[in-house]
Amino acid sequence: MRQILFHYAFPALCLLCAACTSAKGSKDVSGQGGTEAVAAQYANPVLRVSVPDPTAIRTADGAYYLYGTEDIRNLPIFRSDDLVHWTQVGTAFTDETRPKKVEGTSLWAPEIRYIKGKYVLFYSLAIWGQEWVSTIGYAVADKPEGPFTEKGIVFSSRDVNVQNSIDEFFYEEDGKYYMLWGSFRGIYLMELDVTDDWVITPKKETLQQVAGTAFEAVNLWKRDGYYYLFASIGSCCEGANSTYTTVVGRSENLAGPYVDKTGKQMLDNGYTTVISRSPAFVGTGHNSILLEDDAQDTWMLYHGYQVNKEDDGRQVLLDKVLWDEDGWPYVAGGQPSLKADVPAIRQ
Repeated sequence: MRQILFHYAFPALCLLCAACTSAKGSKDVSGQGGTEAVAAQYANPVLRVSVPDPTAIRTADGAYYLYGTEDIRNLPIFRSDDLVHWTQVGTAFTDETRPKKVEGTSLWAPEIRYIKGKYVLFYSLAIWGQEWVSTIGYAVADKPEGPFTEKGIVFSSRDVNVQNSIDEFFYEEDGKYYMLWGSFRGIYLMELDVTDDWVITPKKETLQQVAGTAFEAVNLWKRDGYYYLFASIGSCCEGANSTYTTVVGRSENLAGPYVDKTGKQMLDNGYTTVISRSPAFVGTGHNSILLEDDAQDTWMLYHGYQVNKEDDGRQVLLDKVLWDEDGWPYVAGGQPSLKADVPAIRQ
């Protein structure tokens, strides 16, 4: 079974290439050639500004929306018709509306979902080096571009006794809601209660650890009876010295055990590599949940530093996720592509 990330199904169609036209008064920062016709291939990075920790969703009109950690203050929002051309359409918050419930924190690692008729944006409230301050909050909006209204806090590190409670991932299945989260202090899973008026609270009695201390920035994808737990290992934020790498394990059960190709458990820090550094890009990790195009191929958005352009920050890259004969995900060559065929998008 393949997981659908937008709230109606699109038919599989043949590959069509089209131009991405920027909205009036907005800025095309994709570096893919403005409004000229899209060629059969695209070039990485697809978003040539620093937007770390991307999360994305496809909406009912077929558009994609991407959000990232606030190198652009107040959590930037970008829109695309094709996963390749991106235009900034605003920020989730303003200086007046940004969450202030935890003093002195920045907004990291957002996570976007469509829940009970609203767009719900989760985010980490964090201060670098103060891991017990870490808190997960959320806001809601009627439209993917906002405005988002702060609703409150899901939980903090101290609430659940999990140090460095950031990098949250929301998962829904069979009418139940879950959160996975954690950053190098263990990865945890817990069921949530979500009311019809979007009050979200943790069911603390369901908390359990599902992966070890090598990981952060997890997300989940279900395919053909397996849950695939993607994660990042290594250092995220040291420019040319960054060692961030995207890895995966899988399980037949949501709660695990998750194992790598050799059978080693992720609880024991086992993993299988999906994307690692290349001569062109380093620090390749913190991917968004996988997204499907109109041919139902799976795509991964993730961040990385471009070699010799590290001052440009963690830009956003795009690659197709392929699946081998044993059902394991991989990216061609195991590294970020320089150029690749564009996604199949209906126009």
